[in-house]
Amino acid sequence: MTGRAEAFSDGVFSIVITLLALGIGAPEVKAGHSYWWSLAQEWPHYAAYVVSFLVIGVMWVNHHYIFCHLVRVNRPLLYLNLLVLMMVSAIPWTTSVMAANLTNPQGSRAAAILYSGWMVAYALSFTAFWWYVTHVGHLFHAQVDQQGARATRLRFGLGSIAYPATVGLAFVSPLVTLIAHGVIAAYYAANQLPIPLRDQCEESEDPFG
Repeated sequence: MTGRAEAFSDGVFSIVITLLALGIGAPEVKAGHSYWWSLAQEWPHYAAYVVSFLVIGVMWVNHHYIFCHLVRVNRPLLYLNLLVLMMVSAIPWTTSVMAANLTNPQGSRAAAILYSGWMVAYALSFTAFWWYVTHVGHLFHAQVDQQGARATRLRFGLGSIAYPATVGLAFVSPLVTLIAHGVIAAYYAANQLPIPLRDQCEESEDPFG
């Protein structure tokens, strides 16, 4: 059964995504400026929050989608799942560092490298999780087309290439790097894990989704 593993994972995702909002503090009003001006100066925190919320949200959707097609879990998969959750749990921290230094000429590059580097680690952990699931095969519901599921590996694994590219982009523009992460999240939002079912072609007919 997968219920306990999915419930635990959902709890971690919900806590992590809540911590993102808690990381946005009240602005410090400077003398001679209005509170609205002070709020506007916090735009790096808002931008980092929106991008990271999208990233984590898409992570959860894909994670949930995979578990909807599993009938059981085993010990190696549980450890791989913990690895994925470990990567996800630190994203509020990297987001906070990114937001605090996005407009800081001395720290923005290092913050962007940290943010992107952690996303690389996350992408590798999730890719390993998915490759293991499709490799062993027997964890899937009987209706899942295992060969078709394995065929999604390459398309899903593109993130392992895209995220390292953002590390290089961090040396050019931290702001563009943050935008690039939003674009990558949008790519994964378009269901890069279309798990095919035997004798069923439409996702709407998926009895597990």
